[in-house]
Amino acid sequence: MKTSLPTRPFGKTGMEITRLGIGAWAMGGNMWGPQDDAESAAAIRHAVDLGINWIDTAAAYGVGHSEEVIGRTLKELPADQRPFVFTKGGVIRDDNGQNPRRLAERRSLRNELENSLRRLQVETIDLYQVHWPADDVPLEDYWATMLELKSEGKVRHIGLSNHNAEQLARAEALGHVETLQPPFSMIKRETAAQILPWCEAHGTGVICYSPMQAGLLTGTFTRERAATLADNDWRKTSPEFTGDKLDRNLELAARLKPVAERRGTSISTVALAWVLAWPGLTAAIVGARSPQQVDGWIDAATFELDQDDLDTIANAIAATGAGDGPSHPRH
Repeated sequence: MKTSLPTRPFGKTGMEITRLGIGAWAMGGNMWGPQDDAESAAAIRHAVDLGINWIDTAAAYGVGHSEEVIGRTLKELPADQRPFVFTKGGVIRDDNGQNPRRLAERRSLRNELENSLRRLQVETIDLYQVHWPADDVPLEDYWATMLELKSEGKVRHIGLSNHNAEQLARAEALGHVETLQPPFSMIKRETAAQILPWCEAHGTGVICYSPMQAGLLTGTFTRERAATLADNDWRKTSPEFTGDKLDRNLELAARLKPVAERRGTSISTVALAWVLAWPGLTAAIVGARSPQQVDGWIDAATFELDQDDLDTIANAIAATGAGDGPSHPRH
């Protein structure tokens, strides 16, 4: 689809993608509390109308439900207005969305791909990623399967998610790792130490997930909100959402307010622009379950932090002790 928003080359894939993409984990329903499919569909349409040209999902999100919502929604759009669709396989859940297993044996991975094609209502997937390192077969085996799938034309491009630099190098020895999807935010910064430099050196495009740390860096999350999360919301028991860590994380978000006010934007936009300032990072995945949530982050698709902003944020990270990893993209 054509877009008026700034784009970046996605590694060596030939795709030019917007700096932000729609994250569809919560649209699956499981682990995020109850969801409204109509609102999810409206969020997708609104983001596309604003120029966002890609969406990321996975078979494991709601046991395929997220893919189904996306498939139905995109089917209603004219072909030239449909965004790129990225999905992931390699995690199998039971029918209730529980007991995830990391399986990527050749037959299993191929079966998952066929199911994703059916749910998404497409003949070819733009990017297919292995969700997590597998427990059942060596990395070399499942990456060989991924290379086969690309050569057969069932997927246009292939990548990995949640793999470290050593694993990336092992896969690269067999065939180019076109993309990587790691976690990355002001709180979870470890990706900047080794993974981003490796990807930049090898021409691997990077789309990070949880750039606002699942809501902690929006400026609207509170300790009271954490206490009232739904029982099936994964954040309910996450260490980052409890105890001293939660206090440090909320303090970091509060310290972003002066930067946001000085630049006339939101704390969410500051958090997103921070990850986008790092060399080696192509774009960020941002969750949305309603058009209003899209409006809360769309400004970051065109916004950039300056040196003073980055210095202020590095100082805030140091002062609060939130998270781990490098804190300044230009040091």
